[in-house]
Amino acid sequence: MSRARILLVEDNQDNQDLMRFLLERAGYEVLSVGNGLLGIETARREKPDVVVMDLSMPELDGWHAARMMRSDPELKNIPLMAVTAHTLPGDRRKALDAGFDMYISKPINIHMFDVTVAKMLHAAA
Repeated sequence: MSRARILLVEDNQDNQDLMRFLLERAGYEVLSVGNGLLGIETARREKPDVVVMDLSMPELDGWHAARMMRSDPELKNIPLMAVTAHTLPGDRRKALDAGFDMYISKPINIHMFDVTVAKMLHAAA
């Protein structure tokens, strides 16, 4: 059985390194890019099992990238998880309305991060 492939879309290198470490430690294959535009291009090419994406990024933010993925027949069924520092009232709803299936806030809970990804994979299966 092949390992699940996670596309990590995060512009902050420290956050990207931490999430990559946690996902690889959990046994996932991780692809990572630094903005939403590259995230969409990589998702089209690589067809990941889950996309974990920041919301505030250069080139194309996570909200717009999620909307674009949801409107693309090739990408619309890939589970999307927002990982963000946007935690004001209404930010969760805004992310879900953009097309994300899950929303978690930064700083991430390192004990629950890979568990949350696993739940998304299980729900998509």
